[in-house]
Amino acid sequence: MRDDATHQHPDAAAWSPLNSDDWYAARNAATALRDALLRAGLEKDFPYLRADLNAFGHGLVDLGRISPTTAERLAELLRMALVAGLRHLGESSDGTGDHHTEED
Repeated sequence: MRDDATHQHPDAAAWSPLNSDDWYAARNAATALRDALLRAGLEKDFPYLRADLNAFGHGLVDLGRISPTTAERLAELLRMALVAGLRHLGESSDGTGDHHTEED
């Protein structure tokens, strides 16, 4: 692939995002995020979620515009995930094997 005309001339009209590893990385990341948003019940709150490439061919995930309520829900999910991650780290480092419940 490195020897074809599109790699020798990046502005060639034959270039396609389908030939880009960055495109596939962005698409896979957008799919993973979409799946997580589905599990969180936020699938309708991110109507503009998509994979994209910038002018330099770097992969991006575009979250698009979201409502303030959606942003607050996303922030709360992230806070909960951080707390759960810190709790999990505490459990694994103290060696007791105690598992905390939601009521803790």
